Amino acid sequence: MLSARLGHFLDEPLRPFIRLIPFSPNSLTVTGFVITTIAALVIPHNIRIGGTLIALGGLFDMLDGMVARTWGRTSRFGAFLDSVLDRYSDTFLFLSLAWYLAAQGSHTGSFLSIGTLVGAFLISYARARAEGLGQDCHTGIMERPERIILLIFATLTGWIVPVLWIMLVLTHVTVIQRMYHVWKAMKN
Repeated sequence: MLSARLGHFLDEPLRPFIRLIPFSPNSLTVTGFVITTIAALVIPHNIRIGGTLIALGGLFDMLDGMVARTWGRTSRFGAFLDSVLDRYSDTFLFLSLAWYLAAQGSHTGSFLSIGTLVGAFLISYARARAEGLGQDCHTGIMERPERIILLIFATLTGWIVPVLWIMLVLTHVTVIQRMYHVWKAMKN
């Protein structure tokens, strides 16, 4: 939803800053992934520092595409690498939250985190499968940027379980939105 509405609106205003970044888009992707992996390792021990690291990793995840577009260095492999590492990042973060919540005695919260992870995977799978069938599928209310923003909010405020309830529902609503979108587009 944010990606569809805001797209690359920051590319132009940040172009002078982006031109100063000497790193390749793929190195920024990997750096963001490493920071997010560290965040997942930190979350069970310090939820707020983990949340801060999620935000930092998210910044790199945003910069990689901006650098690729600004320098004309977009590539199919770069898009593939970004997608695969995003799935690993999602896995590490939601499993880490499940571990944290289980250690706190919140088995409901742990279940919510794993259920949200399943929804996140199905969102990605629905898009990939639709595109494999030749159908564009960038629809839905809870894409990755929204999930990351909500994870940062949850970890920094401590409202983890209420936010996970919202994410659980909205990730699966997004899967249904994508299924409906593809059904509607392909029934003609």
